[in-house]
Amino acid sequence: MALDDKTGGTLSQDDIDKLMGGDSEGKKDAGLDQDKLAEDWAQALESGAEIEEGKPFDKTARKATFTELDETRPAAGPAKDLDFILDIPLEVTVEMGRTRMLINDLLQIGQGSVIELNRLAGEPLDILINNKLIARGEVVVVSEKFGIRITDIVSPLERVKRLA
Repeated sequence: MALDDKTGGTLSQDDIDKLMGGDSEGKKDAGLDQDKLAEDWAQALESGAEIEEGKPFDKTARKATFTELDETRPAAGPAKDLDFILDIPLEVTVEMGRTRMLINDLLQIGQGSVIELNRLAGEPLDILINNKLIARGEVVVVSEKFGIRITDIVSPLERVKRLA
């Protein structure tokens, strides 16, 4: 119950409904209308018919018709579409191998220490872009700098399998 500031008393639900612009009888009728509308929607969903608010729905379902889509390309072409992503920087990493170490072993490492990796000599190296395996390759030396020659591109199917 709500307090009435003028009389210091309480307002009944009917008084509140009148102040809000409705009455309890109107709410009962609205509830019945809502029930009828919900019933119409449920029947429409079951039968597959369309329903518009305020209109009765047709009890017969109709087959959907679609217009043919045109295969038109913009005049700019695919090269123009890719221009906006060409300046996005990516992190490229070449991974020789990995290993796990205890902190104690890590503290024992010094100059000249050898760390054993999980790869064999001559095995291809992984090429990762933003930490995702994209290709494999082998080390080459060009003008006294290391490089990598791509020998295998990872298939999209294999990339998806590695996500799991």
